[in-house]
Amino acid sequence: MQSEVIISGFGGQGTLYAGQVYAYAGMDEGKHVTWIPSYGPEMRGGTANCTVVISDDEIGSPTALHPRAVIALNLPSLDKYEPLVAPGGFLIVNESMVNREPKRDDIHWLMIPANTIAAELGSERAANMVLLGALEANMKALPEGALERALAAHTAERLKKFLPMNVEALRRGAEYKI
Repeated sequence: MQSEVIISGFGGQGTLYAGQVYAYAGMDEGKHVTWIPSYGPEMRGGTANCTVVISDDEIGSPTALHPRAVIALNLPSLDKYEPLVAPGGFLIVNESMVNREPKRDDIHWLMIPANTIAAELGSERAANMVLLGALEANMKALPEGALERALAAHTAERLKKFLPMNVEALRRGAEYKI
């Protein structure tokens, strides 16, 4: 099985980090993985996205024209990537930063107040983990607990103090089911 996921938002929202965690989780589970980041020249506030492909077999292309899933952290990302989600695929949207619901009826989608949930946990910067937890809980591309194990194994020592909050963010996101 192969899963292509695009995670997109503004720079500073943790878009690329969410993709890295997802890629590490796949790699740690023995899957074939690619992670391709893309971002503008701005440090914060510009566009940022990444494509993660996780597969049981070798990956033919690291790009995804019609991904199985998209996480949209903001309205421009929803506008750009909603049309590209493969029919039957998943669209996970940060309701805190978006003022409309998805328009398509041939995909599964969720609106999640990720910034609000993350703020309750201690920092809005954990919104990316809320959405990643929701994605994996619905798509089930990895074994249960893989994201938490990847966070624990690959978080830099200086950032370990945020590990409990990020794990709880994953769990809170996973409560959202389609």
